[in-house]
Amino acid sequence: MRDPGHDINLSVIVPAYNEADCLPALVEALTGTLRPLEPRFEIILVNDASTDRSKEVIVQLCAGFPEVRGIHHRINSGQSAAVVSGFHAARGRLIATLDADMQNPPTEIPRLLEQMTPGTDAVCGVRRRRNDPAIKRISSKLANAFRDWITGVPVQDAGCGMRLMRREATMELPPFNGLHRFITTIFKLQGLNVVEVPIAHSPRLAGLSKYGIGNRLWRGIADCYAMRWYARRVFSPNRTEAR
Repeated sequence: MRDPGHDINLSVIVPAYNEADCLPALVEALTGTLRPLEPRFEIILVNDASTDRSKEVIVQLCAGFPEVRGIHHRINSGQSAAVVSGFHAARGRLIATLDADMQNPPTEIPRLLEQMTPGTDAVCGVRRRRNDPAIKRISSKLANAFRDWITGVPVQDAGCGMRLMRREATMELPPFNGLHRFITTIFKLQGLNVVEVPIAHSPRLAGLSKYGIGNRLWRGIADCYAMRWYARRVFSPNRTEAR
């Protein structure tokens, strides 16, 4: 196992709910991509109280891969809570997030790392040629347009789970149910330098999508109005003088 005090450059957070069939392939792909590129990394698998074998699979992966750490929620709390739990546990100076279903190919992480220049705070993925049903693609476009109109902040693909952020950028993200859909918006409202990069999008490896129009429409609309309020109250995280 890695020394907890070891200097970690990159933490990869993967929220997971009932993704037992996807996690082994995901970890194989992540380690295969990152080991030649970044020797000091960790993978944090956050099990959001799954009802399948996800917990058992994560325990096995932790035993088999020294880079893997597992976090297990006692109660199902949602994707945003899983991401926040990962933020709290992450030790890297850079923090990446991606979904467990392999629709965000781990091989795209180097593309994000290349764009993380000294003046960049976050690099956010924009899915190209989405491998989702037409109704999901259309609803996503409508949601993005509505979100941009309400918040006044253009974001190309707020629903993409693949992001790379400096640790400092994550420290002032307000935790709430729905945060994962507004991370890029919040960064821009805070005045941080955000780069949006096209990435590949693959079909789901296994299992079923946990999200649809019915379980996010009204809450998403309410969250957009909350962001409108936040835009009037936000202050810059870069408010102190450099030492």
